[in-house]
Amino acid sequence: MNILAFGPNGSGKGTQGAIVAKKYGLDHIESGAIFREHIKGGTELGKKAKEYIERGDLVPDDITIPMVLETLGKSKGNGWILDGFPRSLAQAEALDKALKESGMPLDYVLEIVLDRNIAKERIMGRRLCANDPNHPNHIAFEAIKPVEKDGKLVCRVCGGELSTRADDQDEEAINKRHDIYYDDKTGTMAAVNYFKNKSDAKVISVDGSKGIQEISEEILSQIK
Repeated sequence: MNILAFGPNGSGKGTQGAIVAKKYGLDHIESGAIFREHIKGGTELGKKAKEYIERGDLVPDDITIPMVLETLGKSKGNGWILDGFPRSLAQAEALDKALKESGMPLDYVLEIVLDRNIAKERIMGRRLCANDPNHPNHIAFEAIKPVEKDGKLVCRVCGGELSTRADDQDEEAINKRHDIYYDDKTGTMAAVNYFKNKSDAKVISVDGSKGIQEISEEILSQIK
């Protein structure tokens, strides 16, 4: 089973992707994690990608696509849920072509729909767990608030150390990321619509303003 997961930054896409991956034994492939692996490893692609990420810009296709396709190939046997890619119409077209050439069918397109202003509020209040970035922690939502231990906030799931991404507190960077996502001409929404219209995959669209459990139940009920 192969799934593409779409949703703006702040929609909980990574959390839902992890839930689906665990349920069905899929590899959860996050484009951000691929970038971080290359950046941490000091590869040439990683060095180039870092410059764009720090500015909040879209990493060019000639850097992103080779990274992603290499990882998908390694996950062909298990099946995968790809989160955070494609982010543009051009990337969607390239990925569609690559999947067909490699004989990897796309079974589902998952879209988490969320208002742009709500997405921004969620980004600025979220905290990242050092042990697992998909552990939901947010200072503004009671259900997923971090817990206090020894005078500081720690992960509500595992007690791990929490941090914020610098670009999560930068409204200009957030707006640039959302400009890319909500662009339905050449950006990520154009990619979403491309796969909705061009593929035989089943489309699952869910309301991202609901609670984590409610969203996951709705998604899982539509995957057969």
